[in-house]
Amino acid sequence: MSFIGCLITWPVLFPIAATGGGGETGIDILSFSNVNGVGRYFAFAIMSWVFLGFAMFLISRETILFVNLRQAYLLSPYSVSRISSRTVLFVDVPEYYRNEKHIREMMRNVNTVWLTHDPEDLADKVDDQIDAIQKLEKAETKLIAGSLKQHAKKQNKNKNEGTDGPTEDDIRAMKRPTHRLKPLIGKKVDTIDWARRELHDLATTISRDQHEFRQSGAKESAIFVEFETVAAAQIAFQQVIHQQPLHFTAKEIGMTPDMVNWDNVTLPWWNVKLKTALGTAFMAFLCLFWTIPVAFVGVLTNVNYLTDTLPWLSFINSIPQQIMGVVTGLLPVLLLAILMKLVPIIGTAIANTFEPTQKAVQMRVQSWYFAFEVIQVFLITTFTSGASAVVSQVIQDPLGAPQLLAKNLPKASTFYICYFILFGLATAAMQILNIMPLLFCMILGKVLDKTPRKKYNRSGLLDGIKWAVFYPKYTNLGVIALAYSCIAPLVLGFATVGFTLLYLAFRYNVIYTLGTTVDTRGEAYARALQQLTVGIYLSEFCLIGLFAIGVGDNRLSLGPLILEIILFVATILYHMQFRKAMGKLVVSLPGDLLAEETRNKHGDGELEKGDTPRHGRNLDVQRPATGSESSDTTVFQVPQSAAPPPKQSGIAGKVKEFFFPSTYASAAVLSKHVLSPHLARPVRTFTQSEREEAYMHPALRTDGAVVWIARDEYGLSWKEVQESRRVIGEGVNVTNQGARFDEKGSVALEEGYVAPASVNGSRRITGGYDLY
Repeated sequence: MSFIGCLITWPVLFPIAATGGGGETGIDILSFSNVNGVGRYFAFAIMSWVFLGFAMFLISRETILFVNLRQAYLLSPYSVSRISSRTVLFVDVPEYYRNEKHIREMMRNVNTVWLTHDPEDLADKVDDQIDAIQKLEKAETKLIAGSLKQHAKKQNKNKNEGTDGPTEDDIRAMKRPTHRLKPLIGKKVDTIDWARRELHDLATTISRDQHEFRQSGAKESAIFVEFETVAAAQIAFQQVIHQQPLHFTAKEIGMTPDMVNWDNVTLPWWNVKLKTALGTAFMAFLCLFWTIPVAFVGVLTNVNYLTDTLPWLSFINSIPQQIMGVVTGLLPVLLLAILMKLVPIIGTAIANTFEPTQKAVQMRVQSWYFAFEVIQVFLITTFTSGASAVVSQVIQDPLGAPQLLAKNLPKASTFYICYFILFGLATAAMQILNIMPLLFCMILGKVLDKTPRKKYNRSGLLDGIKWAVFYPKYTNLGVIALAYSCIAPLVLGFATVGFTLLYLAFRYNVIYTLGTTVDTRGEAYARALQQLTVGIYLSEFCLIGLFAIGVGDNRLSLGPLILEIILFVATILYHMQFRKAMGKLVVSLPGDLLAEETRNKHGDGELEKGDTPRHGRNLDVQRPATGSESSDTTVFQVPQSAAPPPKQSGIAGKVKEFFFPSTYASAAVLSKHVLSPHLARPVRTFTQSEREEAYMHPALRTDGAVVWIARDEYGLSWKEVQESRRVIGEGVNVTNQGARFDEKGSVALEEGYVAPASVNGSRRITGGYDLY
């Protein structure tokens, strides 16, 4: 978008501005502020029609392409075979319907129903168990490592005499790890003995409480319902379930169990509404509060202009130009980055108090953070940068303030030219070098990560992208580029360079080194596309203001003003209609695709007697083995009313795909030519326990807790494993597989080993939730 913007605006607006006779110097001669002749305003108005119209088309085109790709992905065999694709979360469920029988009577094609519970005391016990496991792992590692290091010293001292390895007696002779039951004043206990006894008691208690709670625990106001087909799930998600408003609301579809905020799903609707309003009000207040430090950053960009009015700042004039360049260019950008780091942290903490899932948290924070970025990083900085440049003239002639600010507003583009280049270079370098992960892994990891679990979490798991933080920063850059595109078009060139650097850096990392901690099913990207239109509106609004000011001097400005107002109104009308047409397609699947959903009941790929082939049937799809449950052997294929056109090639083909994505990049085309080779195989068949416990509260799941200790060559860890198993008993597995002590007594993970459990927590080490 920025590159094409350069091709559109530069050949016309650069000559118009450069010869505008406004008396500007430097790069300001290429901006609107150097235009003195009102007749030249027509060029800016016409270019805004051309470029901003192209920008709106491109946003619309990308939205259509995204919707098609999302539909193809969500209806691929891989996606629909996951339980989450057919599961809907309902909140504020009336008490009468907190019963599986009543749910099945009201809804059709129901496969599994999970009624939610709030096992608060049991959850506390599970947390205590996790704490005891971590203490035991740390203490065992410290004890064994100490014994091995002591033995190594003994070997070095007696090089000429053979020494046997450390024995169990040597371990007992070592100083045992201890801790206090309460900080500072608590009784000091042997950590290993205490943790074993604690795990023994907790394992018995947790197992008993889980059984009792699952049998007679109170049912809460949220339920998870898995349907037999994606079509049935989508129908339930899109329809109104209950006659009373705000009751039995279909809140979300497609969330995996680990994305559920269990403390929030049972909150009553009024509680959620109240917290949402308070959270939004606080973030609005934060926007105003942050104006003070951000305004200071904006003033720094033109601080040398203040010396005319504030004589006590005259020492600034004696500062060397090199240092002044750093103060007005580099320093503001760095200060702004630090201030912005705190905002999403605060927003996430607030959203986590009421949103039912992590996806909802990300979507909420994305909206808050984007608004904050536009207001603080762009609008406040632009206004203060322009105001500081003319503050002395405003004091002398207050009535001329609007004209002076409008004339000097384009000068703030200098800040964003620096911002694009520095942000692009710094971010690209940080992404390519991965300095922070490297420091954490190579330095802090060696200091802090002593147990196999901590080492695995540090080095074995991909760092995830937080969409709520990721998108707003770069969307705001796009907004800035669009807003200045027809006022100071030179910004588009630097935006092109900045975005190119960011693209090259993120392309590699997103594909190979970054994971996804929260799956928004593409909705965060769709929202980011729509947020880009803010830049179009701001650009048109600013031009209307600039043309309106010119009307006071010359009525000839009325022509460009009218043109710009017409464009502004047309943009609003078009955008409203487009959002209305595409709104539901961004979050839901359409009925025509769902109606063509093909279900293979026998897993053999053959049609039943009397059935007729349906369009879109892909008999080449690899199907799961027979014998599994019917809902797991379902094959879903994106249909088509006619054979989709072949994948386009060559320049002409690329042009067709670009201008006609609904035809040449439809869901059927993308499914057949892009996704099918990669997503044709469903996930493995679920076990009975995986199905029954998928959306149970984590404290009620029966996955055994695991203690993970590293193995050593002398068998010390194996003896500790046996003793721990003897004392703890059933309910907690103790293992020393997958990690070992090296000759220096440090823990090292075995290469290629996949941990037997999801070590994000101590309770579940296996499988993880990716399967769902």
